[in-house]
Amino acid sequence: MAPREVISWRVLPFPNQQVKLIDGIFKDQQEANLGYLRQLPNDRLAHMFRVTAGLPSSAEPLGGWEKPDCEVRGHFSGGHYLSAAALMYASTGDEELRKKAGDLVSRLAQCQQAHGNGYLSAFPEEFFDRLREGRPVWAPFYTLHKIMAGHLDMYTYCGNEQALETAEKMASWVARWTDPLSDEHMQRVLEVEQGGMLEVLCNLYALTGRRQYLLTAQRFDHRAVFDPLAAFRDELKGLHANTNIPKIIGAARQYEVTGDERYRHIAGYFWHEVTTRRVFATGGTSYREHWRGDPGNLSQETGQDDEECCCGYNMLKLTRHLFGWTADPAAMDYYERTLFNSRLGTQDARGMKCYFLPVGRGWWKYYNSAYDSFWCCTGTGAEEFAKFNDTIYFHDDRGVYVNLFIASELEWPEKGLRLRQETHFPEEEGAALTVHAERPVTLSFHIRVPYWAVRGGTVKLNGELLPVFSGPSSFLVLERTWKTGDRVEVRLPMSLRVESLPGDETQQAAMYGPLVLAGRLGSEGLNDSNTYLGYNTSPGGKPADVPVIQANRDGLASWVEPVAGKTLTFRTVGQPRATSLIPLYKLQGERYVVYWKVNSASKNPPAV
Repeated sequence: MAPREVISWRVLPFPNQQVKLIDGIFKDQQEANLGYLRQLPNDRLAHMFRVTAGLPSSAEPLGGWEKPDCEVRGHFSGGHYLSAAALMYASTGDEELRKKAGDLVSRLAQCQQAHGNGYLSAFPEEFFDRLREGRPVWAPFYTLHKIMAGHLDMYTYCGNEQALETAEKMASWVARWTDPLSDEHMQRVLEVEQGGMLEVLCNLYALTGRRQYLLTAQRFDHRAVFDPLAAFRDELKGLHANTNIPKIIGAARQYEVTGDERYRHIAGYFWHEVTTRRVFATGGTSYREHWRGDPGNLSQETGQDDEECCCGYNMLKLTRHLFGWTADPAAMDYYERTLFNSRLGTQDARGMKCYFLPVGRGWWKYYNSAYDSFWCCTGTGAEEFAKFNDTIYFHDDRGVYVNLFIASELEWPEKGLRLRQETHFPEEEGAALTVHAERPVTLSFHIRVPYWAVRGGTVKLNGELLPVFSGPSSFLVLERTWKTGDRVEVRLPMSLRVESLPGDETQQAAMYGPLVLAGRLGSEGLNDSNTYLGYNTSPGGKPADVPVIQANRDGLASWVEPVAGKTLTFRTVGQPRATSLIPLYKLQGERYVVYWKVNSASKNPPAV
């Protein structure tokens, strides 16, 4: 057996089973997602897999991207769904969902057996013939990756041995398909979206130690993308964003299982370029699914079709790798920004998910329908909203890293420690951590002080104000022997600021702490037909008119102020018409504006 993980993370996440969400906004969103996962019937999820395998099925086909003539059918029903269910079980212990997903694994294994060669998909192998021959086809390896990843997650989080067996048979089929192709031919194949094939095959190698899976994974090294990044060149302009972010996650995994520093450079440089030069204030990236402009210039990229939600999901996955390698608080600063603005709030109360998140002026959020959409972002959203607990806490041998302020409870049985985080963040500016220890235990608590905490903060231990704190974008370290009843209270004052759109200082977003604020523009013209969509990922229509802000160049203080007595509520001031602002994640069923057009013609205008 070959060594499986050559590179160890400096800090490690706790298993999902050891971190539970408690009452708060994240648990509410998790439960809405759980309800949606429960309502999807297995016979409909498995229908096109059975039809493709020549097995009988009388179920009603699903619609949208799962309908019988859609070329990526199966990506959600046999892939994302299993991943989301496995993650949800690990996060909540929901036995009903584990059994339901296990039944679906068994049904798909029957389909694989009927094919007789390890193949498993909801579309025929002929799609791969078209891919080999260079004929048009919509991303067969993209879908195959989702199905393999779903089965691996069922094994990893639920211990389902049949799921691992199915994934291994699929990997053997992939090897037989790719082995005859020359490197040049394979590079042409990789021009068609293949999702996370590199990542999932590296994961399979890491789980089994079977080197043939690593060799197959390396056939998915896409040189046209990797070579410029390895040379520290940003040549992302014009590329489809979510086609390529999963490739970089694969590069990160290849670094971890081989130790090849080239792949660390690829992942690190890509992450830095995207997070500093290609993201909106929300942390999300892409316009009409692509990176359209040069680095640092998003001036033509705000509208209805901003930041495909899959991009935020995959950037968070990549960020966890970089944080694991470095324990750099800046990585968690980006993670928090993207989680609270680009992910939280892209699901409604029934568990429906967004595809795009508009950050322009006058648009609105819109969602999938329950049985007639199944976009890629429906799938990544179902996964994201099942695993909110996976990054709150990390650890090393000596202590706990409190990365995110989310109401939750951590169990660390090896240390005999339970840590409960009580917070209504961001409704309140901080959190309280209470210790329950089976015996006194000496540990360091590393509490993140975010980049936005520029007004300082305070920390109390058992009610006593400590004479220490830390600067923005750092970890405040408290080391002592902890015992039951010890309590740490952290206060992190938030403040207003403006963030300009990269490349255009006249387009400005209002922020409060980590939160993007959205101006409320009413619900005129909105109804179910343009808020809950089917196959199409954009409703069209027209934006509402948005007033131009008249302001000086001294910053946000000249045109936004808090509303007295109302938490996280603000309003424009000094304008012909006052507009209310609330956090973007809270806003649903309304038109809104994120990036305002701001006229700053005079630095010191006359008082209004």
